[in-house]
Amino acid sequence: MSLIPFGEYRPDVSDYQAQSGRSLLNVVPRGDGYGPFPSLAAISQSLGLQCRGAFTAYKTDGSVVVFAASATDLYLLNNTTFAWSKVSLGGGPYAAVPPKDQWQAVQFNNLVIFVQANVAPQAFDISSSAAFANLAGNPPFARYIGIVGRFVVLTGLLSNPGRVKWSGLNDVNGPNSWTAGINSSDEQDLVDGGICRGIAGGESGVILQDSIVRRMIFLPGDPRVFQIDKIAEELGIFGPLSLVRSGSSVFFYSLKGFHRIDPGGAPVPIGRERVDRTFFADLDATQPQLFQGLADPRSSRILWVYKSVNGQAGQFDKALCYDPVLDRFTPLRFSGEFLFKMAQPGFTLEGVSALLGSNLDAITQSFDNLTSAIVPELAAFDAGHAANFFRGANLEATLETAEQGTDGRRVKMRVGFRPVSDAVTVFGSASRRENLQQPAAAGFERLVNAKTGICNMLVDTRYSRLKCRIPAGTAWTFINGVEPADLKATGKR
Repeated sequence: MSLIPFGEYRPDVSDYQAQSGRSLLNVVPRGDGYGPFPSLAAISQSLGLQCRGAFTAYKTDGSVVVFAASATDLYLLNNTTFAWSKVSLGGGPYAAVPPKDQWQAVQFNNLVIFVQANVAPQAFDISSSAAFANLAGNPPFARYIGIVGRFVVLTGLLSNPGRVKWSGLNDVNGPNSWTAGINSSDEQDLVDGGICRGIAGGESGVILQDSIVRRMIFLPGDPRVFQIDKIAEELGIFGPLSLVRSGSSVFFYSLKGFHRIDPGGAPVPIGRERVDRTFFADLDATQPQLFQGLADPRSSRILWVYKSVNGQAGQFDKALCYDPVLDRFTPLRFSGEFLFKMAQPGFTLEGVSALLGSNLDAITQSFDNLTSAIVPELAAFDAGHAANFFRGANLEATLETAEQGTDGRRVKMRVGFRPVSDAVTVFGSASRRENLQQPAAAGFERLVNAKTGICNMLVDTRYSRLKCRIPAGTAWTFINGVEPADLKATGKR
């Protein structure tokens, strides 16, 4: 029997006899269909407060240094006990980060720099510091930070939101590092386009404003230092933390949807007539600080987390996964406070004991993962304020085919359908409706037969979607569709 695939996720358009679908959850795109997405597994003790920023730095010997931020303080992770110690300037607290912002950070050589609008940029030398200090040279207060070539660049300045300010060449923490005219340090006011909402670093930079996107190119030996050109007008960023650099490409969300910028190119839409309308209707635009994007360092995927209109205040509860190589989106559902990249700190038996006590049943990760590593992976702070890797059991996955119909003739399936998957536990069901104006009624679930591999059911309707549900915790790797055992068109139009 022919395969009915679980098509591309495109909830913005009708799925009637389409090659796309409108209902997927907790799966990621694969070349042969879809794969599972794991749940969170705690790696640290609780920060004690809501996480408002996090960053992982690397020493020259490859060891990992992990920082986190609350609204008013900065913290360092102890790699033995996995507890957090305060390393704020003078013991803190700082002025609170604005409610709709988060702390942002970069690493420049051995220096980790944190910024937020109400505090002078904070610097921590990972080779020698015991606490943060004000970044030298009197740099301005800034919301956003990036590294372009060998310059640290600040945008979203408290004193002038339309200005871009950069450090001296390879010099960010000296007495004259931020003095215009010395060692190529300078600034430029962007006279149109609105507030600077972020910068994507790299060999060249991309500046995103309210309604203009600009490219920032270093000019060695030129007194201008940087050439800043418009590459798109009437297109700006909505949700500053949605900005993601993945490899040499930049991704962001505007009021015109999700976009991608490739090297030397202009923004191109990637979500139009696919996910843009559905996403914006579900996004709680009043909490932009929870709309955060990140490139998965261990795959080609981009992850955008956000708080939905029905979500709990202070937490994101949904996500969109996008694979640029496969050019496909999928929705995910998990909750947390802050998304970031983290490498595995070195575990010791003392550290495992401090984190988990004597309860071995609480260990959700394989001990194969409890080793020193410098390769980063996706991580998130959960509602309990602990840092987590995505290493837990697979989330419950649901997938539904496009709606099947035959020009008004009835559809009958007397045996059922076979899920094309290596999942041992799969539940199948089929929706029903008699015309396209009616809401679809969900069918009863049937567990896959261990001998035949078929979810047995009787269906007699005009229109139907075939659905598979793989329970949470099931071990599986792929699913790509269903094979009806005896789907037939019957009766008159």
